[in-house]
Amino acid sequence: MAKTTHGPPECLRADGQAVLAANEYVLEQQIGFVLRQVNQRHTVIFAKHMPEGLTTTQFSVMVRLYEHGPLSRARVGRLTAMDAATIKGVTDRLQARGYVRTSLDASDARLRVLSLTDMGRRLTQTAMSSGLEISGATLSPLSAPERRALLGLLRRLV
Repeated sequence: MAKTTHGPPECLRADGQAVLAANEYVLEQQIGFVLRQVNQRHTVIFAKHMPEGLTTTQFSVMVRLYEHGPLSRARVGRLTAMDAATIKGVTDRLQARGYVRTSLDASDARLRVLSLTDMGRRLTQTAMSSGLEISGATLSPLSAPERRALLGLLRRLV
């Protein structure tokens, strides 16, 4: 049986790095392209199943506030891997929807903190259940060992 390949053959440099023969670039073999396709698929699944139309960034903020309690905007940004401008927009929208409130920190009155409202806490509990279903649907083409392996490998790239 003939061996089939998907794209040009690879060769190795002296240092062990793979190099495509004839310097061919195959988009479908590039990690960024594949990750973007996977992210697009996940985003569609997420939007279909997440309650109240929460975005991935809004959901991340609400989960962190649920886990940690009141946090400064900067701390939420670090915990959700969002820059200052992004986290401000996300938290402002959550606040406008009544899911998050700001208040003075109990231990440092100079610091403003974000926390979930009662409505935000209830929505987060529901949304976390949906989040498990969303992750399951995103990873559904993979077996349980493949899921663990993929997540482990991706964590190494972060």
